[in-house]
Amino acid sequence: MLELGQTAPAETADLIKDGTEATFMADVVEMSKTVPVIVDFWAPWCGPCKTLGPALEAAVTAAGGKVRMVKINVDENQAIAGQLQVQSIPTVYAFHEGKPVDGFQGAVPGSQIDAFVAKAAALAGDVEDEGLSAAVEAAEQMLTDGEAADAKETFAAVLEEEPENSAAYGGLVRALIALEELEEAEATLNGAPEAISQSSDLEAAHAQLELAKQAADAGPIGELTAAVEADPDDHQARLDLASALHANGQVEEGVAQLLALFGRDREWNDGAAKKQLFTVFEALKADDPIVLNGRRKLSSMIFL
Repeated sequence: MLELGQTAPAETADLIKDGTEATFMADVVEMSKTVPVIVDFWAPWCGPCKTLGPALEAAVTAAGGKVRMVKINVDENQAIAGQLQVQSIPTVYAFHEGKPVDGFQGAVPGSQIDAFVAKAAALAGDVEDEGLSAAVEAAEQMLTDGEAADAKETFAAVLEEEPENSAAYGGLVRALIALEELEEAEATLNGAPEAISQSSDLEAAHAQLELAKQAADAGPIGELTAAVEADPDDHQARLDLASALHANGQVEEGVAQLLALFGRDREWNDGAAKKQLFTVFEALKADDPIVLNGRRKLSSMIFL
C-alpha cells in the first residue's frame, strides 16, 4: 500500500497516478470515456486523507484494471478543485463518460470504500456483472458491520443498474428491516419484479420481514423469560420469547425456545412452533450452523 504522496510503482502506474490541472483532461475526462476514473482530492496536511487515500488505492488495485484513480493535491491545483466545487477534503469523485457521476466527502468505512469502487467499476459495460456482484458483496458486509443505511444505498444503486438482481433486491429489503422501516420493506417486497418474486433471496427476505413484524409485538425479553419460568406451559409466552430473542440477535437461543415448545406440544396453535422454526430457517442461509443444528434436532424429535 502506498503512503500518501508516493509515486506508484511501475506495475500500478497506469492504474493510480498523481494528476495536475494540466493533465486532468487527459487523465480523468478523456480516460473516463474508456474506463471509470476515481479522483481523490487531498492535501498533505489533511489527517483523514492519510487513511482514505491508501484505502482507495488498495481497492482500485484489487479491482484489477476495471477502474483507475487520479490523486489531486488541492494545494497545488486549486483551480480544478474550485471548478468541481471541492469545499472540504478528502473529496472523492467517480468519473464516467467524461463527467462526475458519484462521489462522497470525508472519511468513510472500508466497506463503503469497497462498495464505491465496485459501483464505479460496474459502470463499464464489459465488467458490469463482476462490478455489480462486488457491490452486492460490499453491501452485505455493510449490513454485517451494522451500516444498514450505507447498505441500503448500495443495494439501491445496484438495482438502478440491474432491476432484477435478486441478491440486491433481497439485500435492500433486509437493510430496510435493519433500519426498522418495516412498511417500506413490505412495500418493496410487494413491488418486486415478477421474474425474481419467487427467488430464494426474496423468500428469505419475506421470512425476515415476518419475523421482524412478530418481534415488534412480542414484548420485553425479561418479562417473557419470567413468564416462561413461572409457567413452562405458557406456550404463547414461549413463542413470543423466541421472537424477541431473534429480534435481539439471539437467534440460536430463540431456536432453542421453539424446539422446547415443539417438544412440549407440537400440535399447539396449529403447529405454530414447527411453522416458526421453518420461518427462521428460511430467513437464514442454508449452511448456517444454526439452521443445520436446528433442522437436525427437529428431525430427531419428529421421528422419536
